[in-house]
Amino acid sequence: MWRALSSFAPMAVAGAPIPALRVAGGGGASAGDAARVVLYLAVILAGAWLGGKAAARLGQPPVLGELAAGLLVGNLPLAGIHGLAGLAADRTVGDLAALGVLLLLFEVGLASTVRDMLRVAPSAVLVAVLGAGASFALGWLAARWFFPGAGPYTHLFVGAMLTATSVGISARVLRDLGWSRSPEARLILGAAVVDDVLGLVLLAVVSGAAAAAGTGRGLSAGAVFQTLAKALLFLAASLALGAAMPRPLLRTVRQLGSHALLALGLALCFFLAWLAGLAGLAPLVGAFAAGVVLEEVASGGLAELVRPISSFLAPVFFVSLGASTSLAALASPDALGLAAALTAAAVLGKQACAAGVLGAGADRFAVGLGMVPRGEVQLVYANVGLGLVVAGQPVLTPAAHSSAVVVVLATTLLAPPALRWRMARARRGLAPEAGPGSPGR
Repeated sequence: MWRALSSFAPMAVAGAPIPALRVAGGGGASAGDAARVVLYLAVILAGAWLGGKAAARLGQPPVLGELAAGLLVGNLPLAGIHGLAGLAADRTVGDLAALGVLLLLFEVGLASTVRDMLRVAPSAVLVAVLGAGASFALGWLAARWFFPGAGPYTHLFVGAMLTATSVGISARVLRDLGWSRSPEARLILGAAVVDDVLGLVLLAVVSGAAAAAGTGRGLSAGAVFQTLAKALLFLAASLALGAAMPRPLLRTVRQLGSHALLALGLALCFFLAWLAGLAGLAPLVGAFAAGVVLEEVASGGLAELVRPISSFLAPVFFVSLGASTSLAALASPDALGLAAALTAAAVLGKQACAAGVLGAGADRFAVGLGMVPRGEVQLVYANVGLGLVVAGQPVLTPAAHSSAVVVVLATTLLAPPALRWRMARARRGLAPEAGPGSPGR
C-alpha cells in the first residue's frame, strides 16, 4: 500500500504532480485483477469490523483492532496460507488506503478551527522541533551503535527517519475518544503538521547529500531553502485563506444542498492535497488544511456527509498498514536489535515534546504520547533510503529497512492505548465534545 503514499514525497520534492489513481478493471486491467481487489476489500472490511469490535470489548480504540487484523492477514503466509499474500502490495488497495487517510485528515480538519490552530501555533512549533530533535539524536546514536561500520549518511538517514509523527493514527484515536477539539488534540495536530514540514525537508536534505556524495557533487543550499520556503508558504496561505473567507460565501455554500456541498468539499480536499505535494509536503497536510479552511461550513452538514465515505476508506488504510509488515523481518538479529533500539528512541524522543507545551490547559504527557506514532513519512524514508547508493552500498541496509517498518508498527500499536489511558486521566470529569469526532459511530 505504501507505494501510493511513498511516491508522493520524492516526487513532490522534485516538483512533479501526484500520480493519478488507478481503478481496478480499467486501463487494461483484467477481470481477474478486479476480482482479486474486491476479495481483498471484503477481507479488509470484515477484518476491520471484527478487529474493531474486539478492541472495543477490551476497552481499546477500534483502530488498534484494525491494525491487529491487518497484521494477522499480512502474516498468514507464515502459517502456510498464501491466498491473500498480495494484499499489502496491491496497487489499487494502496490507492484506496491513500484516499482513506486523506479523508480522515480532512474530517479531522473539519473539527478544527483556524482560530484554534493560530492560537497554539507557537507551542506547536516548539513541540515539533523538540520532539524531532530528540528523536533524530537518539536514532543517530542507535544507528551508530548497531552499524558502526556504516557511513555517516546511514546514521544521519536513520536519525532523520524518526523525526516525523503519523498524524493519522493519533487523529483517529482522538476522534474515537471524542476529544478532537481538546487543547491536546490541537497541539498534537498542529505539531504533526510542522513535523511533516521538518521530516520532508530533512528527507530532501539528507537524500540530496547522499546523492551528491554518490556522484561527487555538492549539495545546493539554495535547493534546500527553496523546499522549506514553499512548504512554509503553503501552510501560511492555507490558514490565511480560512481566516479571510467571507461570511456571505460561507452562507452561499451552505445553501447549495448536500450533493454540491460534498462535491465542493472533496474537490478542495484533493486539490490542496495535490498542492501540498508540489510544495514539498505530504498530501495529508493539504487534506487537513482543506478541512480547517472549510470548518465554518461543517455545521452545514459537510462533516456528516464525509463521515460515511471516511468510515469505508479509513479502515482500508489501517488494515493495510498492519498487513504491510512481515513478522519474518524479525528473524535477523541485527534487525531485531535495531528495531528495539529505534522503537525506544521513537517513544522516548517524542517525550521531549512535553517541554514545548506552553501555558495551561493541555496535558504535557498526553501531547508526548500523541506524537509517538510513526507511519507514512517514515516509510517514505525507508523506501527512498533503499534506492540511494553511496560508494556502491545502499544508504539503508535491508536490516535497517525492516527495522524501520517494525518501528512503524510497534509505535502505532503502543500509542493508541497509552494515549487513551492518559487522555482519560487528563480529561476526567469533562464531557467529550458532541460534535464531529464524538464516539458512538
